Amino acid sequence: MKGTATSLPPTAGFGLRHPHVLDVIDRPPAIDWVEVHTENYMVPGGPRLRQLDAIRERFELSFHGVGLSLGSVDEPDRAHLTRIRDLVRRFRPAALSDHIAWVRAPAQVGGASLNDLLPLPCTEEAVSILARNIRIFQDATGCQVMVENPSMYAAFAGAELDHADFVTETVRRAGCGLLLDVNNIHVSAHNLGFDANDYLARMPFDAVGEIHLAGHAERADAGGTLLIDDHGSRVRDSVWTLYDQALAATGAVPTLVEWDTEIPELGVLLAEVRTAQSRLDALRAGTRAAS
Repeated sequence: MKGTATSLPPTAGFGLRHPHVLDVIDRPPAIDWVEVHTENYMVPGGPRLRQLDAIRERFELSFHGVGLSLGSVDEPDRAHLTRIRDLVRRFRPAALSDHIAWVRAPAQVGGASLNDLLPLPCTEEAVSILARNIRIFQDATGCQVMVENPSMYAAFAGAELDHADFVTETVRRAGCGLLLDVNNIHVSAHNLGFDANDYLARMPFDAVGEIHLAGHAERADAGGTLLIDDHGSRVRDSVWTLYDQALAATGAVPTLVEWDTEIPELGVLLAEVRTAQSRLDALRAGTRAAS
């Protein structure tokens, strides 16, 4: 499956957010690709789409969705799928992805959007629903998509599968790719008390079409320290170490640096991209990147 869920070059890129759009158009950085949030461009026309046209002339695009609610008991919203399909036809992204999560309540209780990536119980039923909805997503867009492993903050009672097995089985049944977020693994391992290295080792590496890196926050209270996947700081050393281990298993794959809160100047973000690129280059050269 590796290489079929994406045609992105195996280099480092970053998540393009609104504060940097004009800078990237006017002074394109020396990278090959950027990622955008799909839902930010679901508009009928206007300057936002014209800006993305200009970006597409210079960079390959990865479309990363946050609103499809693949884990919902209901099938994906057809109007939402149509808007994604139309964007795919216009911009022909090199990769298309969403999350192993749910963001929309069931239609029978109103179907409200909850504006967050909410976790799923690790059950056979949840795997079946996820795989069904991912297949619908792929059929509607004509693309093999990727799904991202989630960050977790508490464990569900009644789990039938270990979470690493839950992710792997979902990818297998859906026939999709995996967007491997190593920061999410580190955050989840700390919060739930499992071994991040063991979790990583059980991922379906042949399905990995992209890797995500990001910073996280720490929230301490009387009960201990909780890690929050807030994408608001530099990548931590522990996550870089886990990334090196992931690359040893996957080989060089497209790698994205995300920064979504407390967004810095573009130069700060590009420095993180260069660090990721140095690790990809060291992998190819068979040497160890400097930390």
